[in-house]
Amino acid sequence: MKKIRTIAELGTLRAALERERESAKVWISVSNETCARANGSDKVIAALDEELRKQGLADQVRVKGTGCSGFCDRNPMVVVFPKEIAYQRVSPDDAAEIVGKTLIKGQVVERLLHHDGKGHAVQHEADLPFYRYQKRLVLRNHGRLDPTDITDYLASGGYTALSQALTMSSEQVIEEISRSGLRGRGGGGFLTGRKWKSCREAHGETKYVICNADEGDPGAYMDRSVLEGNPHSVIEGMIIGAYAIGARMGYVYVRAEYPLAVTNLVIALQQARDCGLLGENILGTGFNFDIRVNRGGGAFVCGESTALMASLEGRVGEPEVKHIHTAESGLWEKPTNLNNVETWANVPVIINKGADWFASIGTEKSKGTKIFSLVGKINNTGLVEVPMGTPLREIIYDIGGGIPHGKKFKAIQTGGPSGGCVPEELLDLPVDFDRLTEVGSMMGSGGMIVMDEGTCMVDVAKYFTGFLQDESCGKCVPCREGTAQMRQILSDICEGRGRPEDIDLLEELGHVVQDTSLCALGGTAANPMLSTLRHFRDEYEAHIFDHRCPAGVCTALIRYTIDVEKCNGCGVCAKQCPQNGVSGEKKQPHSIDQHLCIRCGICREVCRFEAILVN
Repeated sequence: MKKIRTIAELGTLRAALERERESAKVWISVSNETCARANGSDKVIAALDEELRKQGLADQVRVKGTGCSGFCDRNPMVVVFPKEIAYQRVSPDDAAEIVGKTLIKGQVVERLLHHDGKGHAVQHEADLPFYRYQKRLVLRNHGRLDPTDITDYLASGGYTALSQALTMSSEQVIEEISRSGLRGRGGGGFLTGRKWKSCREAHGETKYVICNADEGDPGAYMDRSVLEGNPHSVIEGMIIGAYAIGARMGYVYVRAEYPLAVTNLVIALQQARDCGLLGENILGTGFNFDIRVNRGGGAFVCGESTALMASLEGRVGEPEVKHIHTAESGLWEKPTNLNNVETWANVPVIINKGADWFASIGTEKSKGTKIFSLVGKINNTGLVEVPMGTPLREIIYDIGGGIPHGKKFKAIQTGGPSGGCVPEELLDLPVDFDRLTEVGSMMGSGGMIVMDEGTCMVDVAKYFTGFLQDESCGKCVPCREGTAQMRQILSDICEGRGRPEDIDLLEELGHVVQDTSLCALGGTAANPMLSTLRHFRDEYEAHIFDHRCPAGVCTALIRYTIDVEKCNGCGVCAKQCPQNGVSGEKKQPHSIDQHLCIRCGICREVCRFEAILVN
């Protein structure tokens, strides 16, 4: 594509691409991001292309590999446009039937359709319960765009917001972002417009903008999916932000563990340069700006602003005391604005739709939508984008489809490893920055891990505390030593060595770590333990006083036995036991030798008659 030299040229090109897109009414999208590729989506694309060639439709129908559709549990997802017929868990063997029945005969392949909770087949993507209750702004084009083709983004209205912003003054752009009420989606929740204004007004000609894509929370993959599926939305937001702030250089700090995100981002950046949307004299306005990609080495602490900037400078990624904000002195001691992937991707939406429109979505102090990765003990795992203030119950049951195997919901952990666990009695809690903080959790970057009745909350606290101890940079004593001590006490409780005074000790230690740690990682490291103590104190007491794990998870506090009424002597458990600890005559009830049992749980997993009991 030739270089676009003016805003008018961009508008003309976009209109032509939109007309071209309208004429190509029949096409097929295949989710082709990381999780879909793990399930063979690239092979599905190849099979569909081959089948179209065989049927003589290759010149009429395009197969497009897209970003994450969000419904990750059903990947690879295939949607046939314009009717938006959605097929799930498609394999290469299904290609011939999709082309033959749906494209040629206009029929639906029933067995590939999603079935709702009542067993009804759902044909159209928009009617899937998983999407029906969402409001997708950042994710609106995922599943529709080829992330490696800038013309696809332009045809969907891409860079319209940039065109508009470049006709405004920098002060007007910042005012629009401020009025929208957009808060940082990386976890801190700081008002974006206020941060931009501080950076704009800071002394110094050289300023930087940074996109924080160092997503390290267990179970979280929102930023990865946005960069994989629609990198131009982030790039456009960064260009607008740089124009408003007065920056000439930007950086995307992305995890090296996200190879596809890095690949798609690098392709998108080069395409933007080739088109004249990055570099010198952007769209003939005299504005110069470019973006570089830096890969992080996987340190969780580098998600913290000062540690990230130290890493960008080539130094050890450790947090530093913030005597002044990074907006005034950040990267190389220059004014620096740092926002995360989702925040930047919201910027074009706000400029296009207007601040008042954006501010009408959400709650009084938390505007717009939020993307969550919904994982764990949930029927519909995937990426969910909902208005701020949506109740947890709606996210878990209406969108997530509830808990598998008819089990009871117990808790949901929000905000990543530094977040907290919210119990069943708070299921109607509206999800926004302030309400989550009130109950001892946090918004964080948007991870949500659902837990059922078979989850031990003490074990959960031990896991996340251990994760944070491992990821601590060790620079300050409260975080380095405090997380180690919390982990040891929690391990003692799980292993049957808990003492009555441990509960008060954990609470005191947690508050000390919160109040005295150097950075936000240490300041929030006690959240998993403190929130579980707050809402599930009875489980701690059961472990310590009764030497019992109510969830049947902590191996030192449980025994496996066999229900003689249910056991029919099939012998499967005896064959699978690694210790040869199960014995009994064929077709007679078996028993477990407690001296040999290592409580691995294999016997329970293989028993088809639910005869293995956990006491």
